[in-house]
Amino acid sequence: MQSPIPAYLARVVSQVQADVGGAVADYIPELATADPEHTALAIALPDGHRYLAGDADVAFSIQSMSKPFTYGLAITDNGLPAVLDKVGVEPSGEAFNEISLDASGRPRNPMINAGAIATHSLVHGADSAQRFERLRRLYSACAGRDLSVDERVYTSEAATGHRNIAMGHLLRSVNIIDCDPVDIIDGYFRQCSVEVTVADLAMMAATLANGGVQPLTGEAILDRHAVRQMLSVMTTCGMYDAAGDWLSVVGIPAKSGVAGGIIGVLPGQIGIAAFSPRLDRHGNSVRGVAMFERLSDDLGMHLMELPPAHRTAIRSIEIVDDVEVVELQGALQFTNAEIIVRELVDNTSHPAPVVALDIRRVHSVTDVARRLIMLLLRGFVDDGKRVAVIDPDGVVGGLGLGDGIVAQRWIELPHNR
Repeated sequence: MQSPIPAYLARVVSQVQADVGGAVADYIPELATADPEHTALAIALPDGHRYLAGDADVAFSIQSMSKPFTYGLAITDNGLPAVLDKVGVEPSGEAFNEISLDASGRPRNPMINAGAIATHSLVHGADSAQRFERLRRLYSACAGRDLSVDERVYTSEAATGHRNIAMGHLLRSVNIIDCDPVDIIDGYFRQCSVEVTVADLAMMAATLANGGVQPLTGEAILDRHAVRQMLSVMTTCGMYDAAGDWLSVVGIPAKSGVAGGIIGVLPGQIGIAAFSPRLDRHGNSVRGVAMFERLSDDLGMHLMELPPAHRTAIRSIEIVDDVEVVELQGALQFTNAEIIVRELVDNTSHPAPVVALDIRRVHSVTDVARRLIMLLLRGFVDDGKRVAVIDPDGVVGGLGLGDGIVAQRWIELPHNR
């Protein structure tokens, strides 16, 4: 018996290969040599398992798919307010290489080149080499292996990237960059020239889907608040002037690169990477876009297709001798935690002197849901009831409930329920 997933991904890759539209990025000479027929697809799950299809062993340069990760490190180094002083978050509605600045001189967002150059300058380091090395280590940690620069791509970009060099000097002239723009641009060219495969990119995306924790190593690489900001900007700006179409059709936070790659992140669920060098007029991989559209449609991955979580939060409520057992399940967030609170508050009978909250079937709890449950149980104690939490896996550990509540990992209920 074999999993049907590899065959499905292979079928997606095979079906998009009939599309020969678009063209490789010939304004960077080294990218112009890419084989336009290469096509690959990869997904990575929260436990780190990957499925690969197509030309998954073909390496290519990360290009603009590096931008969200650099943005995350800049936020970590400086704090979000300081980064927002230099780079905005509004979609530009323009091509990735447009000189798009707002009235204060800030680049519109960190996903276009002007914003990415400014973001690179915010990464801490004494010079270009130190800044880049920190970025390379970050990318490598997310990918789960040591990544290096494709020197041929770097040399090609450095020799022809006059527009980016001009942007660096412009940003310095309006004090968005406060150091040598030549140094910054050199590091930016190296950032874009890091060599990856779709397997690397899927794992990097899965790290973001996992709130900044690398699925295989368990290392917390990026703060979850930085990841939230990264994904928010990817959602609105990651696909350049096609971002609106992408969000409405595909509905997955994503970032593309002109070497033909696209990464996508479905928070809490999956990391996705696609690759094929031919680009559309927006600078996005033609086949990559098609593969993402297929996955979104076939696998129900659109952000707006999430089922209402609150419908199944309460599995059962029953009285066992003198214990009222409230059994919960699923992932507890604000909306379904509110349903739990309202259900139990509105149920005024509560004849049992003991309330036991059974969360053995709950697999995750957000901070706000944890606080709501704490206040609910605290209210039961104030009403003179005894309260216990059945939590053998420590899912809601650290409730901080205080006196009167048995917040232990396991209790025996009547009749060995």
